Parts: sequence; C-alpha cells; structure tokens
Amino acid sequence: MQNKGLVKLFAILFGLVSIYQLSFTFKANQIENNAEAIAISKIPNTEADYREKRSNDEASYLESISKDTVFNMGVAKYTYDEVKQKAMNLGLDLKGGINVILQISVKDILKGLANNTKSPVFNKALDDASELQKNSQNTYLEDFFIAFDKIKGDTKLASPDIFYTKELDGEIVGNMSDDEVKSVITTKIDESITSAFEVLRKRIDEFGVTSPNIQRLGNSGRILVELPGVKDIERASTLLQSTAQLEFWDAYRGEQFLPFIQEANEVLKEIVDVDTENSEVESEGDENAQDSKIDDLLGETSVDSTANASNNPLVDLWRGMGYQGGPVVGRFEIKDKETVLKYLNMPQVRALLPAEQRYVKFVFGKPEENSEIVDLYALAGNRDNIPELSGAVVVDARNVFGPTGNPAVSMQMNSKGAKIWEEMTGKAFSQGSQIAIVLDNVVYSAPGVTTGPISGGSSEISGNFTLNEAIDLANVLRAGKLPARAEIIASEVVGPSLGQESIDSGTTSFMIALVLVLIWMIVYYGKAGGFADIAMVFNIVLIFGVLSGLGAVLTLPGIAGIVLTIGMSVDANVIIFERIREELAKGKGKKEAIQDGFSNALSSILDANITTGLTALILFIFGTGPIKGFATTLLIGIVTSLFTAIFITRLLVDWYVNKGGKLEFSTPVTKNLFRNINIEFLKKRKVAYIISSIFILVSLGSLITNSLDQGVDFVGGRTYQVRFAQDVSPTEISKVLSDAFGSADAKTFGTANQLKITTKYKIDETSSEVDEEIRNKLYTVLQPYLTGITYDDFISDAETKTVGLMQSFKVSPTIADDIKQASFWAIFGSLIVVFLYILLRFKKWQFSLGAVAAVFHDVLIVLGVFSLTYKFMPFSMEIDQAFIAAILTVIGYSLNDTVIVFDRVREYLNEHTTWNFQKIVDVSLSSTLSRTLNTSLTTLVVLLTIFIFGGESIRGFMFALIVGIVVGTYSSLFIASPIMYDTINKLEEKKKKN
Repeated sequence: MQNKGLVKLFAILFGLVSIYQLSFTFKANQIENNAEAIAISKIPNTEADYREKRSNDEASYLESISKDTVFNMGVAKYTYDEVKQKAMNLGLDLKGGINVILQISVKDILKGLANNTKSPVFNKALDDASELQKNSQNTYLEDFFIAFDKIKGDTKLASPDIFYTKELDGEIVGNMSDDEVKSVITTKIDESITSAFEVLRKRIDEFGVTSPNIQRLGNSGRILVELPGVKDIERASTLLQSTAQLEFWDAYRGEQFLPFIQEANEVLKEIVDVDTENSEVESEGDENAQDSKIDDLLGETSVDSTANASNNPLVDLWRGMGYQGGPVVGRFEIKDKETVLKYLNMPQVRALLPAEQRYVKFVFGKPEENSEIVDLYALAGNRDNIPELSGAVVVDARNVFGPTGNPAVSMQMNSKGAKIWEEMTGKAFSQGSQIAIVLDNVVYSAPGVTTGPISGGSSEISGNFTLNEAIDLANVLRAGKLPARAEIIASEVVGPSLGQESIDSGTTSFMIALVLVLIWMIVYYGKAGGFADIAMVFNIVLIFGVLSGLGAVLTLPGIAGIVLTIGMSVDANVIIFERIREELAKGKGKKEAIQDGFSNALSSILDANITTGLTALILFIFGTGPIKGFATTLLIGIVTSLFTAIFITRLLVDWYVNKGGKLEFSTPVTKNLFRNINIEFLKKRKVAYIISSIFILVSLGSLITNSLDQGVDFVGGRTYQVRFAQDVSPTEISKVLSDAFGSADAKTFGTANQLKITTKYKIDETSSEVDEEIRNKLYTVLQPYLTGITYDDFISDAETKTVGLMQSFKVSPTIADDIKQASFWAIFGSLIVVFLYILLRFKKWQFSLGAVAAVFHDVLIVLGVFSLTYKFMPFSMEIDQAFIAAILTVIGYSLNDTVIVFDRVREYLNEHTTWNFQKIVDVSLSSTLSRTLNTSLTTLVVLLTIFIFGGESIRGFMFALIVGIVVGTYSSLFIASPIMYDTINKLEEKKKKN
C-alpha cells in the first residue's frame, strides 16, 4: 500500500480528534452524575418529596457551576456550559422531552396582507384553499392562487380591496398583473415564515433548553422544534403556540350588560334546543333556585322569571357577577366558554345590542389557578375589529413582582405607543372605566386608572401569574409576536424515565452485538479477524466522535443504525479476506495475495457501499426526527467503515506480515469452508420463480384483504403509551375506551402491563386545550385500572416514574397525508437513483432491471409478512416512518448483496472470454456465496440482538429488517441474477434470429 505514512497520520489525527470530541461527553456525564449524587444525599423520607427535591437540587447545583471552569485541557479551559454545549446531544427518545411540528397559518398571513378585507372573492378563495388542502400536496399559498384563479372573474389581486393596500404600497401597484402580485405575495409569505422562525428561535433561547433543534421544513410554513430534556410539556407547548398578540382595549362596565344578558336568554329560549335533562323540572327547589339566580342577575325586575324557568340556555350557565363598577359582565365555568360565546355572537342575540355597543367584543379572562370559573368581559370594539393600541409598540418586557408581591410583567413602549397610551389612560381616568390588557384573545387584567393619564409608555400586566408564566410572557413579548397562529400539527412527548430505559436497552444491545461480532470474526478468520476487530472498534470511536463533532443528535434508531453499521462493516473485511483466500488458493505468495486481494475487492466494496449510501441519503432527505438520526449514523458509519476496512485493516495486516508473522485468514474449522463450490443456480431459477410468485401472490392477497396496520404517522390521531401496575386486558380496555371516545384502540406494547392506546377523537383539533381535555378523559376512563394514581402522577414527568402516561404522539390528518406521500417518494426515488447508478456502473440496463426487480420482490414480501402477521404478533407492527426506514435499509442491503455478485460477473466476463454466459453467472454466484452467507449471518446476529435486547419501541423496526435481510439474501441469489441473465439471454437470442 502506497502512502502508508500519510494514512497513519490521518488515522492518528482522526482518532485524536474523535477522542477529544468524546471527552466532553464523558466530562459532562461525570459532572451530572456528581450532581445526582449530591441530590440523592439530600433525599427526604417521603417518595413524593424525593422526586421534586432531587430534580430541584440537581438543577440548582448545575446552575451554580454553569460559569465555573470544570474541564482543564492544558491551554484550553472550559466552563460547564461550554462542556455541555460540546457534549454529544441525546435525542428525544433517549432523554425525554418534546418534539413538535408547528404549522404557521398562511391563511392568517394572507388576511393580514389584505388588511382583513371583506372582499367576497378573496374570502371565498381562502375557504376553497382550505378545502383543497385536505387532499393536496401543494402549499396553502399555491392552493389559494389556484382557488382564486377559478373564481376571480374580473377581480384582480392588485385590487384596492385585496392586496393594493397602504401596507403594501410601493411593492404592489394597481396596474400589476396577477402573476406579478403572486411573486410579491410569495416573497412576503416567505418573509413572514422566516420571521416566525426567528421569533420561535428567540423564545427557545430564552427558555434555556440544552441542545434544542429548530428548522424550517421546506416552504410549507412548517417548523420542526425538538426540545430534549424538557419536563414541563404544557409550558413548552404554550411557549411555542402563543402568538403573543398583545392588545389594549377600552372595557365597558359589566353591569351595563345585565339587561342584555336577560334579553339574550329570552331570545335563546326560542332558538336553542335545550337538553332533555334540563327541560324537566326536577323539583320545586330547582325552580326556586333558578328564580333566585335570575333575580340575582337583574335585581328587582318585572319579568316573570318563573315562567319556563327550567329553560334558560344562557342564565343556566351563569355562576355570578363581578364587583360593582368593574369590567366583569359575569362569571361562567371554563367548560362553558365556547357555548357562551356562541350564544352571545348569534346574529339574533347581537341585534339586541344598542347602536353604541354594536361592535362590542366578548372576551374571557385568564382563570385563577385551580379554579373552574372564568370572567367574561365586554370590550369596546369597532367596525374593523382593530385595537386602539397593539403590542407592536412594546420595545422591552421584564418579569417583576407587583405591589402585592405577585409575579407580573412590566412593559416599555416606544414614543408612538407612549402617546396613544397616555390618551387611553386619560380617557379611562375621566370616564372611570378600565383598560383591558388582552393577550392572544384572553383578558389578563383590566385595571382602572386612578391617578390621571400615564405618560412615558410604561405599563404592567398582572393576572394571577405563576413565576414561570410571568417569565415566559416577558420572554415572548421581548422576542416579538408571531405573524400568525402556530398550531401543533404533530407532536411526540417522551417521559425521562422512558428515555433512560431506552438508553439502557440500547447500550445493552450495542454491547452484546459488538461482542458477538468480534468473537465471530476471530472464530472465522483467526488473527486476521482480530485485526478486523481492532479496525471495527476504531470505527466505532470515529462514528461517535464524528457525531459529537458535528453536533448531531443520537437517537435510539441512531444507536440501531450504529449497531447495524457494525454488522455491515464486517462486509468490507469479509470481501477483502475472501478475495485474499482466493488469491492464496491460486498459489500466490502471502504479500502478493494480500495486495491483489485488497485491490480486487475495492471495486465491489465501493459499489456495495455507494448503493447503500444512496438509500441512506434519500432517507436522510425525506425522514424527520429519529429516522433522520438513523440515516445520519448510517451515512457516517458507511464512510468510517470504508476508511477503517480499506486502510486500517491493511496497515495492521501489512505490519504483521512484514515482521514475519504467520497469517492464514482462516482457522482449522473454516479453512476449507465454501471451497470448490460449484452450484448451478440458474438451473433452479424456474423453481425460484414459482416460489417467489406464490409468496408475492399471497402477499398481494393479504394486502388487499387484511391491509396493513397503519400507524398514526399515516392516518392521523393521537397515541398514548400507558403503563399499569398490573397486567391488563387490551380487549377490555379497548371496549371502555371506545365507549368514551367513539373511536379508540388498545394493544399490548411489550409487557402485559403496558398498552399503546390510539384514538381519532377530535382528530382535527390540535390546540393544547384539546390535548389536555383528552388526557383528562383518558385518565378518567383508565382510573379503575390505575389504583391509587392521581392525575398529576399519571401525567407527571418524574425520572423515577414507573406507572402512568409514558409517551404520547399526535399527528394531524394533513401532515399524515404528507408523511405518506413523502414515504412513497422516498422508496420510489431510491429505486430510480439505484437503477441509474447500476446502469452507469455496469453499462447494461439488464443489470439495473435485475437489481430493481429483486428489490420490488423483497419489499412486497416484507409488506406481505407484516399484513399477514400484525394481528397476532406480540409486538407492534404498525406501518410508520420507522417502517419506511426499515424498507429503505432493506433496499440498500439487498442491492449491496446483488452488486457484489454483479461485480464478480463483470470481472469474469473480462477474464474468461471463452466461458458461456450461464457458466459465468453460476460461477460468480458460487464464488461469492461465502461472502454472502457470512455477511448475512453476521448481520442477522446483530439484528436479532437488537430485536431481543433493544427495547419495545424499535422491535417492529428490527423485525422488518430481519425479514428483509433473509428475503434480500435469497433474492440476490435466485431473483436478481436470474432475471438479469434471462433478459440478456433473450436479447442475444433475438439478435441471432435477426
């Protein structure tokens, strides 16, 4: 091997850099273990106190040393914050936390650009675009343009009542064509989404999450946010979704609307269907209570409130009044908010309002902590529904403590805002009214002005805040408001205890697989196998070093990717050693055989790894979250495996041989294994075609009749992983869940005391309030099976948690369709890319056809096995993104096997020009059989190890790979090469006839 000195230098430098990068991870773990030990030393007696106390003590200790120098590397010194920043990032499934995909509402942005126009054409196009989105792969903006073009008639986008507005003056003029306006609007939408991205990034930075990941997903208006280690999931969700739309409105006095409430109630009696239960008078006491409630509402009144007293749609929901002269119209239960607003905004009800109150806005306030009651306010709205002052004037915000000692938020406005604020406070002072401070359509406070106009632009928001709420509100106001609503359309929540279990199971499977492979290489190749083992261990160091250096995130599928890389990295060494054994069998000397073996193996190794790398690259492009982590480690592993197998193993082998060592590349047990094999594979191809046809027909039949168990990824919905203290019956729990949710399913997930629960209940509603409602409902239904578990324990994120909600996953139908579409293109794209690569390398389309036909064969059979067995297998076999990753890996592996054979066919075509083509193919298959079986068996051992020890969450993923490897090995021998042979043979026969 030439340039050995350069290779040694690169290997040393590469190794040192990897060890340097990994040293930060070891140091961070050491410090955190020390923090845990300190926290444990202060454990109180009760378990309940222990959880909270330990968590707080750990956080306090780490915070106290965040700026201290904790790692001294000679000249360089690092604080804990710097060490943590350079340490390897653990993904959501290993550390716990939240992973969400936010959809920025392009519809809201368009409305804002059009100045909330009342144009019927514009608003009809918006509604039509929303309908198109249900079955479209276009962005919302593209569908809006399509919808507008269909109905526009003579209306132009540059019309004064659409986009030719004061806000867009200079960018859009009246004589612009629609195509020119579309270009401007496309740019403005992109700018708004970029603005939203920056606002979210600033909020996350203020939130203080370690190693967050935030990225835009194409041009769809979607933003991926990963927050590993976050424990307060509700707080994080609120932080991400809050638009921070701050508004200041004049508020009416509440008692002004009491007569209106009674009049509205009378109108509603005629138009609202009252529940049968409410229409029956239970007792005289009920009538008296209702009578009393209306009397309390109106005081003395001439209205006969006992008439039809049991049918009071609005008054029945009444729970009290605000203080005299205050801004509260009435008090209602939180659960009735939507109903109350629906009643008050009915046209028949609003017609009762006097002219001066025609544009009143009814808005609910922020409820007090642990209260089920919320206040209703009446704000002085206007025709355009625009507040007199908005949060755009806020230039700074800080969390403070108010006069009563409660957390509040202090704001400072710019000069323009200060002037308007002075006018508003002066008016409120003179009228004795209040100014409502509204954030995201919730009244946080409505203070009166008692000291005259307030100058200088300072103001304060108070409103029953916790300290964290005040901090978060100040942060979002300081970061700025989102340009539009941000809805969570997909989310995954993993508890820290589940993450620790994943680390434990991943580490166990990793170590067992590594030991088995290391032993196997020595058993099969003797000392040469030992050198391959050294190269393999060095390969692992490089993989982790590169991951750490690139700031990549290590996930559980990522660990599976590394373990799979170990199995596949054996392949390069096996190809090399098998070629050396062939050269030795020809009678060549040891050094010459080694040189020729490495040289002859290089082409096969490169072709095999490039085809696998191409599928991994496509997986990286189309995948998200953990799947991208799997693809990342696989890509890095392929590169480092090539380097270690081709160069490091060669250095060790040459060093040992040059110093006079005896190297046989086999052991007494394996010396003559697979020697002088000459199987006539092509004569058996018709039998193989029949067997494969049967398998494919059975698979297709099952796919048509049984279909597949499509996961939430592909159909939308919510999934919850719940662990119980005792074994439970999934059939029994499915029944009670279906009664409660209408559509729900429970399956055993791993052990008999753990279920995966899936429901489509309120599938189209993605708000955090609905998420909380469903969690509450889930707990209520499961409470008989959760003896002694409170709701707080059920949803808690304690690191020692062993019972309750361990993980949740949510996908909206819209993004589910997109994931399904992306998965199809990922598989189809990988086949096209590989077809073209093989055509480029082997110059004949028949080689490409044989390889792709074998891949189709493998994919169909894997799908068929899943379709046939998912109903009775003791583990989850859902078709989700992880399954697509498995299919793409199977494609890569099958192609790997096939390309090795094709490479030998090409070699023999050049070397043995007198042989007929059938003999060349048979001999090629026979001569590579040792490598095919050796690599497949080694990889299967690795996969079985992960399948058994790697954790429940990736068991279905591993099963797909195991089936794929078995079928892929078969197809490379009995499908790919025979199809390639038959198509070339038929073409040659046709040429002879012509």
